[in-house]
Amino acid sequence: MKIIRYLDTNGRARYASEQGDGTALRIEGDLFEHYTVTQERAEVARRLAPIAPTQILGIGLNYRRHAEETKAKLPEHPIVFMKGLNAVQDPGAPIVIPRQLASEEVDYECELAVVIGKACKNVSRARALEHVLGYTCANDVSARDWQLRRGGGQWCRGKTFDTFAPLGPRLVTADEVGDPGALRIATLLNGERVQDWTTGDMIFGVPELIEFLSGSTTLLPGTVILTGTPHGVGMARTPPRWLRPGDRVEIEIEKIGVLENHVVSEGEA
Repeated sequence: MKIIRYLDTNGRARYASEQGDGTALRIEGDLFEHYTVTQERAEVARRLAPIAPTQILGIGLNYRRHAEETKAKLPEHPIVFMKGLNAVQDPGAPIVIPRQLASEEVDYECELAVVIGKACKNVSRARALEHVLGYTCANDVSARDWQLRRGGGQWCRGKTFDTFAPLGPRLVTADEVGDPGALRIATLLNGERVQDWTTGDMIFGVPELIEFLSGSTTLLPGTVILTGTPHGVGMARTPPRWLRPGDRVEIEIEKIGVLENHVVSEGEA
């Protein structure tokens, strides 16, 4: 099933099941417990990020070709960082380049996002996918200057500015996606395909990531895991290609769709 989250005409956030003809049927109940798809047509005033996360866990350097382009050693264990919930942005809404805490090196990163549907702790990789509600597209927007030089050795500062975690446009349930390690994934910048690869290049696949992240740690329903980006990021280009106001960024993942956001400068949003 394809699930959207939206504001209705009364300003209430709701979920709906997206239909093949572009309409949507309203969902009643708790997405993480018990819910039903009604026959009532959803009145979508504005589409939201398809999930309101309980936490966002990011994985760095998780594609072999990306590690090569950044001249980084392949990690022995997943490299974990966190993004604040403030960073979530809706489909079609702007990515905002910071100006108060200014960055001139804001980068794009197409990523497959995993949404945990059932709480899990110490889950084995063999059973990890049983705890997945579904998948969506993500853009792990990153201010490289704050991530790599001004962040005191931590990545979080450069990863968690407002709007730096666009999600969407829909959540596709695990049964429809199938193998998360066999999906085409791409970034289009102003129509140019700048990243185009496959999730099969992940160093740590989705089951391994869930096994690792749930080790001695409870992953709550609504946890979003950003699984890393393939090669082709702006930082690794010659010369580097940083996001600028007026840019249009599209994240495209097979079986999920296209997440589109435009870029503005802080104060213009």
